Amino acid sequence: MKLKSTWHDQSTDSVTSSLATNMKEGLSSDEIIERRERFGRNKITEHKGTGPLKRFLLQFNQPLVYILLAACAVTLLLQEWVDSAVIFAVVLVNSIIGFVQESKALNAINSLSNSVKTKTTVIRAGKRQEILAEELVLGDVVVLQAGDKTPADLRLIKIRDLKIDESSLTGESLPTEKDVATLSASCLLGDRINMAFSSTLVTYGTGMGVVVYIGDNTEIGKISGMIATTETLDTPLTKRITSFSHVLLYAILGLATLTIFIGWLHGRPLVDTFMAAVALAVGAIPEGLPAAVTIMLAIGVSRMAKKRAVIRNLPAVETLGSTTVICSDKTGTLTKNQMTVTDIWAGGRNFSANGSGYDPLGEFSEGDKVTTLPAISAGFMTLKAGFLCNDALLNEPDLTLEKSHQQWTITGDPTEAALIVSAAKAGINESQLTQNRLDIIPFQSEYQYMAILNAEEEGNVVYMKGSIESILPKCIHMLDHSGAQVSLAHELIHQQVQEMASRGLRVLAFARKRTDSNTTNISHEFLAQDLEFLGLQAMIDPPRPEAIEAVKACHRAGIDVKMITGDHALTATSIAHQLTIVDDASGNATITGQELALLNHDELMQAALKFNVFARVTPENKLQLVKALQAQDQVVAMTGDGVNDAPALRRADIGVAMALNGTEVARDAADMMLTDDNFATVRDAVEEGRGVFDNLKKFIVWTLPTNGGEGLVILVAVILGVSLPLLPVHILWINMTTAIFLGLMLAFEPKEEGIMLRPPNIPNAPIIDGILIWRIVLVSSLLCITAFGLYELELSLGASEEQARTVAVAMFVVGEAFYLLNCRSLERSVFSVGFFSNPWIWFGIIIMAVLQGLFTYLPIMNAWFGSAPIDLYSWIRVFACGALISVIVGAEKYWRLKNKHSASQKP
Repeated sequence: MKLKSTWHDQSTDSVTSSLATNMKEGLSSDEIIERRERFGRNKITEHKGTGPLKRFLLQFNQPLVYILLAACAVTLLLQEWVDSAVIFAVVLVNSIIGFVQESKALNAINSLSNSVKTKTTVIRAGKRQEILAEELVLGDVVVLQAGDKTPADLRLIKIRDLKIDESSLTGESLPTEKDVATLSASCLLGDRINMAFSSTLVTYGTGMGVVVYIGDNTEIGKISGMIATTETLDTPLTKRITSFSHVLLYAILGLATLTIFIGWLHGRPLVDTFMAAVALAVGAIPEGLPAAVTIMLAIGVSRMAKKRAVIRNLPAVETLGSTTVICSDKTGTLTKNQMTVTDIWAGGRNFSANGSGYDPLGEFSEGDKVTTLPAISAGFMTLKAGFLCNDALLNEPDLTLEKSHQQWTITGDPTEAALIVSAAKAGINESQLTQNRLDIIPFQSEYQYMAILNAEEEGNVVYMKGSIESILPKCIHMLDHSGAQVSLAHELIHQQVQEMASRGLRVLAFARKRTDSNTTNISHEFLAQDLEFLGLQAMIDPPRPEAIEAVKACHRAGIDVKMITGDHALTATSIAHQLTIVDDASGNATITGQELALLNHDELMQAALKFNVFARVTPENKLQLVKALQAQDQVVAMTGDGVNDAPALRRADIGVAMALNGTEVARDAADMMLTDDNFATVRDAVEEGRGVFDNLKKFIVWTLPTNGGEGLVILVAVILGVSLPLLPVHILWINMTTAIFLGLMLAFEPKEEGIMLRPPNIPNAPIIDGILIWRIVLVSSLLCITAFGLYELELSLGASEEQARTVAVAMFVVGEAFYLLNCRSLERSVFSVGFFSNPWIWFGIIIMAVLQGLFTYLPIMNAWFGSAPIDLYSWIRVFACGALISVIVGAEKYWRLKNKHSASQKP
């Protein structure tokens, strides 16, 4: 037995000879045992990844977690057991959430392994028998028929009208018509019509093939290997948080060291200086940030679910807001995945059909006017021929399903179903036609047509449908719009076919032949001449109307949309033009997978950015394109539904799978699923993702001044050599309670106007820019000055140290509440966004007021936290300082916004 590197370029005799097999007898038992021992089972290897314990421990391997663990250790040193437990609980909960989300995303390979666990029919020792697919060996002879799942990669040897749905592997929207002819060695995967690939579905006809690849060597096995070795990248959010955490870590260590050095210069005891440094570190650590990030992302997940987008990986929510390029599959995402007749040419006249997918409701129009097709017209007869020359079934919607899932479905070939729908729009159905099929010539590849003999009142009639090349030469005249016979206009018909094909439409021709009632059967010889040409029907898988608007919205938002499909270049370009993905329908914006394979590294980088339509691509091409875009600092969202999309979905910054019609492999490899398989939902999710990132940034800009102010208060106290206005336990109270009851309310902030009219977030940019850093410094300073000033003022007025510290704590809480209102928009006034447009803000402020009252006046809280009751005048001073902070920040925002408008109006 001599194995080949490729089989599609081998003749059938060469294949059977090389694999030492016989089409009639198959393999013997001894040969099967020997080949299984030599080549193994037809099973995809399960690639073992990182163990669960290690994956859980890796959740702690983050700079921000290091800071929190340090805070936990610090509070232990201070013997603040409750505080230490709370901080550790935050770390633990975040780690558990991360572990669970990551575990959900690691099921793709197992799904692939399960895809070959099916039964198949083989010929062994001269007998047909049914076996498990994993028992197949190289050289086995497999029998295929409609409804079968191909069990391995086969070189087809014998077929009869065989069609296989390969959309999950190649992205081809229509079932592939198979042939046994020898092909070129350079033939791409989608064009290897003499092969049947593992996991694809036989939709029509029968065939026999020899097993040439099993297990990991099949095309689906190769994809499994690609998924296992595909590196998953950090999201923009995790990169930014990591970078931010490093900066924060170094800043905290620097300030703590400075505190110890200053205390040493003052000659204070080393232990006291160390404890002051500990207090500063506790103040500077944003303990509530990890919990806030997780909760904000979870709220975003909930919002997206209501818009039919299910998030499987929390950071993916924010990634959508940073997306710069969306690489979308065509079939079913940008299009309906429902073949639809859009154009009819008959009797010398052009008609267009409207309507949605397989829904039989619709109208015909000629030019701008809605029209009907008379029952004697060529147009009506063309539709009638399409209806009768048909084996498909149209199924009514299932009313027990949710309304969004109620849709017309088909049984059979999508092309034939489209003909039934177009006929139904003209009122043609079984009740109106006395369908009495007497004989049939099924579609055969060598003849390229189907014909039926139908009994009618005026005599029997043969109706035919097929390619223009097979139908037109057999015709001698044609029917006009009034039903009269006229001369056959060969040139005009060919012009119409060419014009339709140039728009990516699939064109079918229709004809008939009248005969008498004595004719009860038909043959190819009988149909070789004397036909009457009826007309043309042209169809396509049309773009979703909502997807057209979604693409335009993405362009306005600065997001590039690229179509990556297994379909032919002409069809892909035509659809892309209708979707406004490209401006030129000539194909200048399109490149094929075969052309991509010839490019070097630099040329591939340029092509990834230059072209917007990638046709006839392989899974390897998709993965290459995603990597090429990412190498040029693009944040890539990839949509897909097939097995062939899984590696690219896993590699992309955010993989988006189709939940309705997508494969399990694609869903498991993705970060997000669309429950309606609609590209418009991607646009909605991007908008939601931008809103989540906006609110997350607002939270960070709100919370950091608290930590900065607390750290400055401690640092100033050390420099001045006075008692600390805030103790570590006070700092923990402020940080944890305000983060939950004030800061988290920003998660419910409505999306700001024009959010989809601005460019995407810059991937490598820091979370906060220079302007926001200045605002953080400003508010930190104001909080430090007011809290320290009020602390000293209370002491000078005769208050106890506990009362003075309680006032300092109150100053931070009230100051944060006033500042929270300013953070509802980082540029505009709170009044411009609607004072009560987010009621959760006020709910949080009320809860925080109650908690702060308990902190101040409840005896048990006084005992735990060292607080003490304060009088009304102290509260008035606190609220006056809080209002002052709000006024100063509001004035700063107004000044910046005014300057921004002035700059934008300059020529």
